[in-house]
Amino acid sequence: MELNLDIRLPRDSVSVPAVRGLLEASLRSLGVLAPIREDIELMLTEACTNVIKHAQDGDDYTVRVTIMNARCILKVIDTGTGFDADEVPEPSPHAEHGRGLMIIQALADDVRFRSFPHNGALVALEKRLRYWEGSLGHRYAHAGPDGPPDASGGTPLDASLDGPLDGSPHGSPDGREPGQRA
Repeated sequence: MELNLDIRLPRDSVSVPAVRGLLEASLRSLGVLAPIREDIELMLTEACTNVIKHAQDGDDYTVRVTIMNARCILKVIDTGTGFDADEVPEPSPHAEHGRGLMIIQALADDVRFRSFPHNGALVALEKRLRYWEGSLGHRYAHAGPDGPPDASGGTPLDASLDGPLDGSPHGSPDGREPGQRA
């Protein structure tokens, strides 16, 4: 089972709830357990909000979602000036802002940052999925070439990560690298 969403959005705060709603509907339709959906939605919200607040010189950004069997990979790609995640200061314990990257790193199973100085940045997140018994995701999460496994069994799936986060192209939906203009 594989689901792919590629969405180019304006760098505007109204885009965040729109893309979050699309992802939530997809995850819910597949039968992803609510706590996992909530983690993914929060990670996406934080990554998109960081683009809107901090990506300078970029008018748009791309959200690329791949749901493959029992894992979800989110890539948020902006066309701004790029950033070095190692140079982002730790927020103070009482800070109300500046916690986005820390939240993302706490919730994701894997996080990778890639910067293209003066051409944008890529934040790639991976989360293991767990499904309700009998859901589409449960039936197909470990399907082989002959179709889905037997839908019997009583517990949600908890599959391991099997492969690198950066196995697919990082460019924009039309094949360009982040920040590359048409």
